[in-house]
Amino acid sequence: MSSGYSSLEEDAEDFFFTARTSFFRRAPQGKPRSGQQDVEKEKETHSYLSKEEIKEKVHKYNLAVTDKLKMTLNSNGIYTGFIKVQMELCRPPQTSPNSGKLSRSSNGCMNTLHISSTNTVGEVIEALLKKFLVTESPAKFALYKRCHREDQVYACKLSDREHPLYLRLVAGPRTDTLSFVLREHEIGEWEAFSLPELQNFLRILDKEEDEQLQNLRRRYAAYRHKLQEALREVWKPD
Repeated sequence: MSSGYSSLEEDAEDFFFTARTSFFRRAPQGKPRSGQQDVEKEKETHSYLSKEEIKEKVHKYNLAVTDKLKMTLNSNGIYTGFIKVQMELCRPPQTSPNSGKLSRSSNGCMNTLHISSTNTVGEVIEALLKKFLVTESPAKFALYKRCHREDQVYACKLSDREHPLYLRLVAGPRTDTLSFVLREHEIGEWEAFSLPELQNFLRILDKEEDEQLQNLRRRYAAYRHKLQEALREVWKPD
């Protein structure tokens, strides 16, 4: 499992995406989320690639492949292929009872996914969580691309609307040039939590605030009592 190919068809045909599943969906329309400039630039390039340009890139990609994980171009211009995603989680996520899918030893593993050029980052995250039977919200996780340039490593969080297979196609098959990593959202990104979870946080904070307030009241009540005793001793008639 830790290094194997997730067929996304054999494991859960109703969810994992291959060329024959109904999980292919068009990227959501509307204004894209703000993100790094290089991500937006690549999205623009993606919009202007012609079928002939895609055909040429797929051909060059397949010539450079060394692990037999080639891309396939369909007559409608949509292509399918493989991406590898490394799991880099700070803590073991919540999984279904007795799932046995994701353990501490699974962290850091490389999972190979067969996807389409129409599949988005959000769909890839959902597929990975489904694969490992993770019950936590996909909004708690983010997909990063890791680039190697001039002996430097750069990590960039991808927008949910980005297309990982397109990034793979443009970068070529070498993972030392471009790789994908699944991580939790950075601390402080409250939008990663569901409404019930946020409400629960508020209840906990209210409880802690009330406890602190009660402690302060008891503390100053004790000070007041001691001060009153001291004043009585000072003004006590001889």
